[in-house]
Amino acid sequence: MNTLERALIEKAGCEHGWENVVRSEDTLVALASARHPARVNITPQLSGGGWLVEVPPGLIRQELTRDWQTAFSAGTGAFAVQDISQLALLLRRTAELAQSLPNQAAVKYKEAVARELDKIKVKTTEVECLVRQRVGQDTFRQALMDYWGGACAVTGVDMPEVLRASHAKPWAYCESDEERLDVFNGFLLSANLDALFDRGLITFDASGRIIIAARITPQQRLTLQLGDGLALRWLAPSHETYLDWHREKLFAGA
Repeated sequence: MNTLERALIEKAGCEHGWENVVRSEDTLVALASARHPARVNITPQLSGGGWLVEVPPGLIRQELTRDWQTAFSAGTGAFAVQDISQLALLLRRTAELAQSLPNQAAVKYKEAVARELDKIKVKTTEVECLVRQRVGQDTFRQALMDYWGGACAVTGVDMPEVLRASHAKPWAYCESDEERLDVFNGFLLSANLDALFDRGLITFDASGRIIIAARITPQQRLTLQLGDGLALRWLAPSHETYLDWHREKLFAGA
């Protein structure tokens, strides 16, 4: 990679969630960020131009392969991109996932709660509970915004003002902060779907297709635009436990 190529890569990284240049050499550009613990390594392809992008293994790589399957090589453990625009898209999505997986929300939550409590002179159990709940809701929502790319998990609507963070297993029923803030314990939904999901009037089956409670009449379905074809844009294996709980404990099927 020449100086210009490295400069373009570093610029793309800075603009898409990777502001720290760890290494920049002819054969490797390594990028990181203060906002998450992940790191990516970018190397030139041996033939055909473009670059290979090595991302962290585990959930981040697993999630990326859903949308970038044809670009992934199991042999190299990297994604092949042909130009700077493709690289920018991949870096942006990797950064979004790195800020929410494997359970970054729980880490950020603990830090944010500590900061907020330090600002309060008189601490009571009630005040601390309110702080934890407020910070938890904000942290969970941001994690879902990152994971779902800022768009509704069903409709793809990308207006933040109308999107809500919906728990599958509600906050009060979770056994730990890690469970409450697990990005797989919920979905980013538009306001109407959030209200229905929160009250158990809709849920999703094991393939992600919507299930609608029988008490919602055909006219109400039409008004609410609840078509039988609605489905989650994707469903990861880690969603399954929480969705099972929602179907069994919260969904009002009858």
